[in-house]
This record gives sequence, structure tokens and C-alpha cells, in this order.
Amino acid sequence: MNTMISYSTEVQQALEGKKPIVALESTIISHGMPYPQNVETARIVEQIIRDNGAVPATIAIMDGKIKIGLSEEELELLGNTPGVSKVSRRDIGQIIATNQIGATTVAATMICAELAGIRVFATGGIGGVHRGAETTMDISADLEELSQTGVAVVCAGAKSILDIGLTMEYLETKGVPVIGYQTDVMPAFYTRSSNFELTFRTDNADELAKVLKAKWDLGIDGGAVIANPIPAEHALEESFINDIIAQAMAEATDNGISGKEVTPFLLGKVKELTEGKSLVANIELVKHNAKVGAELAVAYNKL
Repeated sequence: MNTMISYSTEVQQALEGKKPIVALESTIISHGMPYPQNVETARIVEQIIRDNGAVPATIAIMDGKIKIGLSEEELELLGNTPGVSKVSRRDIGQIIATNQIGATTVAATMICAELAGIRVFATGGIGGVHRGAETTMDISADLEELSQTGVAVVCAGAKSILDIGLTMEYLETKGVPVIGYQTDVMPAFYTRSSNFELTFRTDNADELAKVLKAKWDLGIDGGAVIANPIPAEHALEESFINDIIAQAMAEATDNGISGKEVTPFLLGKVKELTEGKSLVANIELVKHNAKVGAELAVAYNKL
């Protein structure tokens, strides 16, 4: 297995020195934002993690290997190369075997992080149950991964293009803890709140780290969702974003878009219809999640 995993010098030294590490996904670079904002944001997010006492490990697949930590050149390549594959659990083997460039989703990043012994992962928002899933069965692999892979995912909730209620039900059925970080309700990505209350809230990283350690020390499989709302000054108005999402979803249906193409289409359409406000919000919430992820990694590392 080790022949298929490659570590950057920074991450290798962090592992050897038992320093706190935060995993970062790469689909947000290749599929979530336009160039050059994607690469600029990736670099800023990595620096935020360093500034808060941890080591960033952006994960992708290149040259037939899982890369845990990317160089400046690899980040640029990932963000500026057309046709980068979007990699979930089902795709990892084929992308490695065929030497393609692959950007990891939440699910794939969780798998790779666990292989590398990294417990904390910061991202934008998790995938979930899509609206209308009762007929399409369109449910993100992220949710299944959360039920079996032992990584804590710091996020601004589920992407607001999803059915948040059904996503919460699915996570409950799978026994995945959804922990509100300084919030009593599930955030909805672009907005700080939704109609869905959470069963557990914590206001500091030390307590959160103890919760995760207790779960994993008992041998209870699976990860956890750390629901961390977008900062208030960058949040969008709920009614405004919901109207935009409804319009974007109607266009996706009219254009026959389905499967893994739905999310990038909807996010792109939302950016267009909000005249770029959603992209600004997206960048700010990722930066905030990186800060909280670093604080959690530091607290967990002390235990």
C-alpha cells in the first residue's frame, strides 16, 4: 500500500514529529472554484492552518499515487488543468492505475486521510441527500463514508442545494454524530442556520477533541460532522439564496443534468445568479473551517 501513497516533505516531517495535521480536499480546487481563485484560496487555507498551529495536507491523486500534501507546482497543476477527474471511493483504484490526475471529494479525502493516520479534515460543506432523492436515489457517497471512516469533518453543514432534513435523517440512521460548533442548529452552507436542531453542541475545541477521542477509543467506527456556521458577516440572506437555488435546480432539470455533474452545475449556476456573492461566501466559510479544523487538530493531538 505504501507504494501508492506519497507524502510532501512538510507532511512527512509532521507525521514523524507527531504534529497536528489537517487534511484538505482537492475537488474544491478543481471543481468548486474558477482559476485563479481556486489556487489562491487553497494557498490561503493552507497558511491559515499553519498560523493556527497545525500542518495542512491537501490530498489529490497524481502520477499513480495518493498525494498527501501538495507542492506549489502540484497545486497549480490541479487548479489549472482541464478535465481533472472528480474522485470518490469508487474511482480511487482506476485513477491510480491509469495515472490520471484526480481531485478527491469529501468521501475520497476521508479514506486517504485515514490511510495516512490523519483524524481531522476541513472542507466547505458535505454532500448529502439531494432534493427529490425519494425518486432519483441521488445520495452522496460522503454520507456512507462518514458512517465507516474515522475522520472528523469540519464543514459549514450540508450544501444548501441539498435536502438538509433528509441528510440529517440519513446521518442519524448511520449513527454519525453531527456536532454543532458554537451553534444549536444545522448550518446550511451559505447561511448560518436551518430549521433542523442538533442534539449536541460544543463551544470549544478541547471538549470537541475529548468527544471524538472517547468515540474512537471505544472502537466505534465512523467519522463525525463538525457543523461550523459561516461567519455572520459573510452569510447570505436565507430567502435570497433559497430562491436562487430553486431557479438553479429548475435549470439543471431542464438541461438533463444528473449524477455527479449536479453539484458543480448547481454551484456554478448559483455563483452566476448571485453575481459572485456565493463564491465570496464559499471562500470565507472554507477559511473559517480551516481555522477551526486546525484548533481541533491541535487539541486532539494533545490528547
